[in-house]
Amino acid sequence: MEYMRLGRTGLDVSRICLGCMGFGDPERWIHKWVLDEENSRPVIQQALDMGINFFDTANVYSLGVSEEILGRALRDFARRDEVVIATKVHGKMREGPNGGGLSRKAILSEIDHSLKRLGTDYVDLYQIHRWDPQTPIEETMEALHDVVKAGKARYIGASAMWAWQFQRALHVAEQHGWTRFVSMQDHLNLIYREEEREMLPLCRAEGIGVIPYSPLAGGRLTRDSGTEGTLRAETDQVARMKYDATADQDRIVVERVAELAQKHGVSRARIALAWLLRKSPVTAPIVGATKLSHLEEAVGALSVRLTPEEVAYLEEPYVPHPIVGHQ
Repeated sequence: MEYMRLGRTGLDVSRICLGCMGFGDPERWIHKWVLDEENSRPVIQQALDMGINFFDTANVYSLGVSEEILGRALRDFARRDEVVIATKVHGKMREGPNGGGLSRKAILSEIDHSLKRLGTDYVDLYQIHRWDPQTPIEETMEALHDVVKAGKARYIGASAMWAWQFQRALHVAEQHGWTRFVSMQDHLNLIYREEEREMLPLCRAEGIGVIPYSPLAGGRLTRDSGTEGTLRAETDQVARMKYDATADQDRIVVERVAELAQKHGVSRARIALAWLLRKSPVTAPIVGATKLSHLEEAVGALSVRLTPEEVAYLEEPYVPHPIVGHQ
């Protein structure tokens, strides 16, 4: 395993982050392909055995069940100081007023709920899951600052927003002397590269670590177009919303991934992740593993070396895509 500092912090994280959206209860979540606790634990244990120390979840994943599963597994399989736990706040956790969002009330309430579910006194990285247009950013940033000062989070991060929004949040924190975001969890892969226009340059300039989600485009980069074969591929409506509209344009990129995979004698997943791992300022792609083989492929990508010519070959067919993920 390789490790890297998260942005300008002194925090060392594995270059592969295990995304925990796939652990939970299909009856309490929009995704019906998630693993229950019994089947999640071997994946988490294998990740630890392979040197992964970075785990990302969210309060909204199966309405808290993902946090519960992750917390119990890490207590059984690892020492708390050896792992980096990231979770998120914003999603609607209950019906009615104040059931979600980034108000002071929501943040201070949800951090306590997340800590209880995770079974820990603090999280290493507390992230806002989306931008909240209904709450002043000053209120959100001060509440996050207070979470850090209370010892309930070591660092704060953000996810999936416009670059101007992220810059505004950074400015507000600096203006008031509040805790600053250290990471950006954004949507980035070989068939969705819109973040390269503004967000990645901003993160490079500001020393922000980038931890992309959907690095394999919901599996689109790992198989031929039109092939299914997994429960997730057949039922993941979110992934279809992200990628189906541009499938014809993306096919050439997918074919080139397959070509280079054959050339290197590795899987397509390793090629797609190898490209992302070399993209500045990416720290650690968030890989959602629901099989032990998914972890093997992700970690195996660390040993794949793409030449500048191969990188250019993969990138050349890309065409602009509609923005997906900010809302």
